[in-house]
Amino acid sequence: MNREIHHWHSPSLNKEMEIAVYGHYGFALLMFPTAAADYLEYERFELIDSIAPFINAGILKAFSINSINNESWLNSHIPPPYRAIRHQQFNQYVAEEVVPFIRSKTSHDTPIITTGASFGALHAANSLFRRPDLFDGTIAMSGTYDLKSYTNGYYDDNCYFNSPVDYLPNLNDEYVLNNLRSKHHIYILSGQGAYEAPERSLQLCRILEAKGIPHVVDLWGYDIPHEWPTWRKMLPHVLGTRF
Repeated sequence: MNREIHHWHSPSLNKEMEIAVYGHYGFALLMFPTAAADYLEYERFELIDSIAPFINAGILKAFSINSINNESWLNSHIPPPYRAIRHQQFNQYVAEEVVPFIRSKTSHDTPIITTGASFGALHAANSLFRRPDLFDGTIAMSGTYDLKSYTNGYYDDNCYFNSPVDYLPNLNDEYVLNNLRSKHHIYILSGQGAYEAPERSLQLCRILEAKGIPHVVDLWGYDIPHEWPTWRKMLPHVLGTRF
């Protein structure tokens, strides 16, 4: 498997940001880490190994980026408004820096599918819902789509516009809605075992259904917990049955 590490000083975040790239061809799979993890997390926990057959077959090219959750919602040392601003700066980094980088390594027409587990699922889904002009779908695993779960009671416009269960019900822009309705790869997955919260996936899916946005919700069994073996099964399952 071809593996490359790239980095640059991000103007959006004012820090060095790394990205790992796996493969040569195929659609682009943009991977958001969990919690406070980094761009090599999916490699360390063998999720890259689990999707290696799809990478080696040229079905997809994976791009795994750093998170800055430990500088935003997981940072208790700065006031909540600054945590929210940092989240918005991360969105800017993804849209204005990561997407052009992916285009430079693929093509302008290559579809970009986002994915992530746990906190990464929120970023993956939120990125699609906010910018369906840039992204073509999402595979969100074991996520919470209400940002208020992470804000400890703080709420402002930056929170609202990054909390899909808050802004999606009020989304009335027909251009954006029609763009989302044209997507064929929105997958919301959750286990029902230890530390999973399938009701959060169902909450999001009810909103998508009300807005006429096609999606697939896939709840796995009560023996499926919130941990890496689950995601090492979920992601290749979706790739193998839906792509």
